[in-house]
Amino acid sequence: MIGRRAMLGAALAAPALAHAQANEVIVGTWGGDYAALLASEIDAPIVRPLGLTPVQELGTPAARKTKLLAERGSRRGSMDVVCLGDADCHAMGELGLVEELTPDKVPNIAHVLPALRSPFTLPHIYSVRVMLTNPAVISPAPTSYADMWAERFRGRIGISDLLYASVMEVAALVGGGGESDYRPGFPKLRELKALGARVYSANETLAAGLKSGEVAATIMWLGRAYMWRRAGIPVQAHFPAEGATPYVSAAVVPKNARNKQAAFAYLNAMLDPRAAQGFGERMGYLPTTTLATLPAPLLAEIGVTAEQQAKLRRPDFGYTARNAAEILAFWEREFKA
Repeated sequence: MIGRRAMLGAALAAPALAHAQANEVIVGTWGGDYAALLASEIDAPIVRPLGLTPVQELGTPAARKTKLLAERGSRRGSMDVVCLGDADCHAMGELGLVEELTPDKVPNIAHVLPALRSPFTLPHIYSVRVMLTNPAVISPAPTSYADMWAERFRGRIGISDLLYASVMEVAALVGGGGESDYRPGFPKLRELKALGARVYSANETLAAGLKSGEVAATIMWLGRAYMWRRAGIPVQAHFPAEGATPYVSAAVVPKNARNKQAAFAYLNAMLDPRAAQGFGERMGYLPTTTLATLPAPLLAEIGVTAEQQAKLRRPDFGYTARNAAEILAFWEREFKA
């Protein structure tokens, strides 16, 4: 039999527990630097003073997407905020799993750069895809993606396997296609392979190749170039004349989030200009809103000028989703083989 004291204790604890749960916001996110920066730059100085308690749920993007899909029929999901890349956020929006985001729900979203806006996505931080070279080896520097198909790059190009879709998009642009048509890039990739381009299994192995001198040119995110230079790897970034394509670390709110109001408040905090500098200094990523500014020395390394922003290219996530199998099959069976 449950004693009267235990029953009284449970009755007193119940409202406190309910209050704690009402204030919690469960954030599904990457680990590492990103999770640490969420905690230090957003959670502690901005979110907790609102009376909210952020709780991080760490894992891979694949695990977060699987959970969103598995819980789609549940009245209450297990995550309030889900951090994903921009392509994954778009896919979740297309499936009808996440809330549409408007300035009424997330006021700071009104200040997001036009090229980065999407109905279901909170664009948090971004970088752009550029060409990287070792200036001691490659001279003159390339000014367009097409330049990298020149004979002087023979045997000097390395490519991260993780960026296969990006490289296929680049080849499509060079071949006369674009974000909505990768097929013209297939013959251009065959040409790049004939020039001796090498594929590396991960960004880290590519970085080792750049450091050793085995690789002198690659296609990569500008933020990664910043981190590599800090690690002593001699790379210089070059914006392509064709226009740079952004990669956005983003977030969504599931339609069945338990605490939507807290989730919207969290997303608004992610765009608070006070948080921008930490992500820029640690990860080399730019803020997505016009509210935030970064120190001039940091902008000189990771910044995008107004002219370059005007030329940002918009990925066609619908096209890549519909043609994902064909794109990957060509990469695996022809380019890497």
